[in-house]
Amino acid sequence: MMRQVRSRANWLMPCAMAGVLLTGLPQSTLAADEAREWLEKMNNALATRNYDGTFFHLSEGRVETMRIVHRVRGGRTVERLQSLDGSGREFVRNNNELTCYLPDQHTVLVEPREDHVPLLGSLPTFGPDVNEYYDIQQLGMSHVLGRAARVIAVKPKDQYRFGYRLWLDEKTAMPLKTQLCDSSGQVIEQIFFARLDMPDSIPDSDLTPAVHTEGMRWVRQGATGAATALSAYRASELPPGFRLTVSGTQTLGGANVPATHMVYSDGLATVSVFVEAPQADAPHDAAPSHDPAASHDPAPEPPMEGLARVGSGFAFSTVVQGHQVTAVGEVPAQTVEFIAHSVRSYGGGELPNP
Repeated sequence: MMRQVRSRANWLMPCAMAGVLLTGLPQSTLAADEAREWLEKMNNALATRNYDGTFFHLSEGRVETMRIVHRVRGGRTVERLQSLDGSGREFVRNNNELTCYLPDQHTVLVEPREDHVPLLGSLPTFGPDVNEYYDIQQLGMSHVLGRAARVIAVKPKDQYRFGYRLWLDEKTAMPLKTQLCDSSGQVIEQIFFARLDMPDSIPDSDLTPAVHTEGMRWVRQGATGAATALSAYRASELPPGFRLTVSGTQTLGGANVPATHMVYSDGLATVSVFVEAPQADAPHDAAPSHDPAASHDPAPEPPMEGLARVGSGFAFSTVVQGHQVTAVGEVPAQTVEFIAHSVRSYGGGELPNP
């Protein structure tokens, strides 16, 4: 069962997880201190600079070598995140669209990306109460890649979120090394650059995927759409500090009915929640198909329940009123379980405040 949950989470979130691969980079507008100022500088550097780097991603005892290329030109951002070994996956964002090349799944996923945040880290806006849940400290100076670096620590105050340590280049504020840590300070995931260049210009060839897509299945995930009956689903209770930041409906893969997609965040940690209707809820008024290939369509997946490790985070699936609910994020296990178990449907005038 745990393998099924992990497999489902990996289908729901491959593109989204690309965007949080380095969300071990805390972004904030916290207290007016030196550590906060350096995090602001890092945010700006990630979003506005050209950079081309190779880094190592260490998680669950595995090491993967990755390349990130990020170009800003004429107000347009194009970037490419590429696995140089292992899965061979690539992610290319061209302004409003993210394309996920997944050769290990023989699939290419295309989805809208309206947030305009870099693949090397998201840029959430911290609320005024974030200090209630994290301590942010400057730990001193160090050296990475032969460069002077400031070390910043972000420590959680409870068991519902992870903490971080960052080594920021003294000259550019780019993150040279990051660590995702549990509440006791143990490292869960580590990312560090072996090479990082910041050229004035980057050619188109460096942003072109190397994956051969012949024979791969193309899936276009629908954009967040109008409200449906499923959009009445919400988490009735949340861990301290978390609030709803995104809510809408989305067509996932080959599903014939849309799913609700919700994002809950404390301003740093994020949890994505998907509510999927049973495939039997799809309309039945269409004429029967006489296409011989139709009989070979795979049967709908049975509902799943349980916890699975997904990268440096967790996914938890359960069934609510006959609907599959999956919560996934780079947070402790109890956080995704807490949120998934609290999801329920509301009537039109009952929806809880965001």
